[in-house]
Amino acid sequence: MILSFENIYFDYEGHSILNGINFVMDSGELLYMIGASGSGKTTVLKLIYMDLLPKSGIVAVGEFNSQFMKEKYVPMLRRKLGIIFQDFRLLNDRTIEENLSFVLHSVTAPKKEIKRKIFNALSLVGLSHRRNSYPYQLSGGEQQRVVIARAIINDPILILADEPTGNLDPDTSAQIMEILKDINARGTAVLIATHNYEIVKNNPARTLKLQEEKLYTVSLVTS
Repeated sequence: MILSFENIYFDYEGHSILNGINFVMDSGELLYMIGASGSGKTTVLKLIYMDLLPKSGIVAVGEFNSQFMKEKYVPMLRRKLGIIFQDFRLLNDRTIEENLSFVLHSVTAPKKEIKRKIFNALSLVGLSHRRNSYPYQLSGGEQQRVVIARAIINDPILILADEPTGNLDPDTSAQIMEILKDINARGTAVLIATHNYEIVKNNPARTLKLQEEKLYTVSLVTS
């Protein structure tokens, strides 16, 4: 088990968002969390990387536990995670290589080792030839692949993907999903939060649905 939510309640400005949700995720698993926009998917992800803490209940990620989490340990937790944001959050005044190098600034490794990590990550997403380009020179799909490379560069135990295909056309979305499935096949756990049910139907895996503050196991079967 790499992740668990135990009886989690969360409120925002007096409004209940999560009402006693429970789930576990195994090491190396691919898991979907679906639900309408505003259902609380991003809240769940923020609870995992502990940008938020629950009103009650326990979130456990690897050896980290929300009940005993101190602020000084949060960066240590996040170095164990790879986070893929829908809005990319790339630095437009830096090349792709510099964007990835920035993530590794806290890693005390030789420059040669850092360059190897960057090359390997970009190779996995098919962008080693664009390492000297700037984000604004890339298409939306290419930028999302850079975001995936950034997420995997520290060899995380778990990747959190927040609407990773939300701004992409169907063909590019399918390419992104193939990359995420490849990363998962190499042994990294991947949790994908999405409202795109077609992605889930076309790439089946265990699926949880957030609805009316609760979390349910569901099955989406292609007709």
